[in-house]
Amino acid sequence: MARLTGGQILVEAIKREGIDTIFGLPGIQLDWLFDALFASRESLRVIHTRHEQATSYMADGYARTTGKVGTCLVVPGPGLLNATAGLSTAYACSSPVLCLTGQIESGLIGGGRGELHEIPNQLQMLQSVTKWAARATSPAEIPGLVAEAFRSLRSGRSRPVALEIPPDVLGAEAEVAFPAREVPARVTPDQGAIRRAAELLQRAERPLIFAGGGVLRAEAWPEVRALAEALQAPVIMTENGRGILSDRHPLAHTALSARQLLAGADAIFAVGTRLLEAAAWIGLPAGVPLIQLDVDPEEVGRNATPTVGIVGDAKLGLAGLLGLVEGGQPRPSREAESRAIKEKVEDLLFELQPQQSFAAALRAALPDDGIVVSEMTQMGYYSGVGLPIYEPRTYLTPGYQGTLGYGYATALGAQVGSPDKKVVAICGDGGFMYNVQELATAKQHNIPLVGIVFNDGAFGNVKRIQKARLGGHTYGSELQNPDFVALARAFGIAGMRAETPDALGGALREALATNEPTLIDVPIGEVPSLWSLLYPSAPESADASEG
Repeated sequence: MARLTGGQILVEAIKREGIDTIFGLPGIQLDWLFDALFASRESLRVIHTRHEQATSYMADGYARTTGKVGTCLVVPGPGLLNATAGLSTAYACSSPVLCLTGQIESGLIGGGRGELHEIPNQLQMLQSVTKWAARATSPAEIPGLVAEAFRSLRSGRSRPVALEIPPDVLGAEAEVAFPAREVPARVTPDQGAIRRAAELLQRAERPLIFAGGGVLRAEAWPEVRALAEALQAPVIMTENGRGILSDRHPLAHTALSARQLLAGADAIFAVGTRLLEAAAWIGLPAGVPLIQLDVDPEEVGRNATPTVGIVGDAKLGLAGLLGLVEGGQPRPSREAESRAIKEKVEDLLFELQPQQSFAAALRAALPDDGIVVSEMTQMGYYSGVGLPIYEPRTYLTPGYQGTLGYGYATALGAQVGSPDKKVVAICGDGGFMYNVQELATAKQHNIPLVGIVFNDGAFGNVKRIQKARLGGHTYGSELQNPDFVALARAFGIAGMRAETPDALGGALREALATNEPTLIDVPIGEVPSLWSLLYPSAPESADASEG
């Protein structure tokens, strides 16, 4: 066996796991690793950003739109702390992200001497935003730890994992053997629970399905559609579950339909979702059987007590249910009823102007498989229930973490992962400025993302809530913005301005046709609130994105 440095061992180990792209930034503690990455630059691409926050956001966007592992790489201390915003978002959204981080010299860890980038308890801090985290103390440990990291990423519920490696370990040499790549088996659900669930669903005349992001991670959208059609059950998709069914499907719904559908439901089946919206803010009907299927045992029963709880992979569980309910007595079609509810919802959404018109213009310009990354902004909130989504893994939110500023950088990662698709970032002026510097990343790496900034000169949601709660006054929510068109051009990318929905549609078509990074500024005033329409009993400030 050849002797390799720790950096070379790490590169070889992650390449064996299928990693071909890293979002990262160099630094002195990572020199030996970047030397190894340079040697492997033909097979392992490094996209360097202008801020560590963008590395983890880009890895998350890459992971959620491709289903593959997204990888970020940062220096220790402040570099890692910058990246934890993206790791916390990936954690909230059950996204498979691998974080590689440096450390200070092994012998100095915990000494508190004030070494460059030293922070106390870095590994313990990492554990708060990851499913698994470890430190390599020698080059020989690296292959096994990488294998364990990927085992964790691919087992059960996906969430970020992290591996920290001190610089002396990256520079030291060792002879190592690499373990065989392992693909863990999916979690098999209990068949007795599947049978009990199938019996409840077969007896029900008006079953209802809630489907969340766990379905997308399990690639179980064909099974959800088949089950819905077999049962004639409407499907309410959470924001992170948008695209499980095409919004053109007559049984496809968002949370706006929940109250009407719950009122007549005689059985509820929740799969791959925390069920937070329905249980906490809408209210599940008393006495109606609830079935919950989730790969994470801690989620089963967390927000509502199920009649039948099933711990298992969504694809396997849905397939088991299908095998028991398909082939039974044909059910009366509920398509007309479902369409009528969808039409009522569309009428409600049409009253929310100008959001509805801007969203319609965006949708008309974007291909069916185009990817939309929504921000924590008024147009982003509207898109969660009002923008039609037609394919799986084409709509991203920050989930319950509600990470303001995540959108543009996350969309960059989505575009890198899906170079043949059109990607659009819906941003507010407040959130966009969190990662405005990544316009340089888009230019340098020729990432043809179209960013749309809905510009109201404020943290719009905060401003609206302050007015409602604080007697009409606001404080700290108004913003001074640059000329976004001129700013884009200063970074060397196309800048456009669209002041009407029609103008936005035209600008977006033009931008998508060029296949180059573009920023579109959309001046927009205060807009009507979506929240009272969605969740009358929810907190005014709530963004109810869930799994």
